[in-house]
Amino acid sequence: MRFFTLTLTLVFSLFTGTAVIAADTTTTQATFAGGCFWCMEPAFAKIAGVEKVTVGYTGGHVVNPTYEQVSAGATGHVEAIQVTYTPEKVPYQALLDIFWKNVDPTDAQGQFCDKGEQYRAGIFTHTPEQVTLAEISKQKIAEQLAPTPVATFIKPAAIFYAAEDYHQAFYLKNPNRYERYSKGCRREQRLEELQGR
Repeated sequence: MRFFTLTLTLVFSLFTGTAVIAADTTTTQATFAGGCFWCMEPAFAKIAGVEKVTVGYTGGHVVNPTYEQVSAGATGHVEAIQVTYTPEKVPYQALLDIFWKNVDPTDAQGQFCDKGEQYRAGIFTHTPEQVTLAEISKQKIAEQLAPTPVATFIKPAAIFYAAEDYHQAFYLKNPNRYERYSKGCRREQRLEELQGR
């Protein structure tokens, strides 16, 4: 019966000149750096339209870097997350809003208790549209935080290396350790201070 219905639909389309178009469920990617990737993952993972969040390393010069290498600050990479999402369900602008609510844009030395180039906050863009939207969003944040300058960078996306398995969904695998780390870094307190400005 299903085959018969599909055949009738196709025949009707041929005779009437109408097209049968399947729903577009194409996914795309967004890449953000916001200090410790453990702490950036949860904010995006729970959003409808986000299919997957991968923690890893990007922006450096070493091939297949390890956590130890990146943490030492010698590879040029930053800890980052790569968000695979469906634009029809969640627009890039919404992801940018989540990003800005989870970083300290004023910190040029890292994020929260993690300092060093490998922990700087930034947006890695994959398309010209992402560049435009990221720049507009950064300008809005700059206006809100003025006269304090915004240190968050915007760069073209680079090769993204997924981190070791034990880092993926760390907040779910090790909830107690994750909570101790997050509180110890005073991440939530600093975010509340920023959003109250």
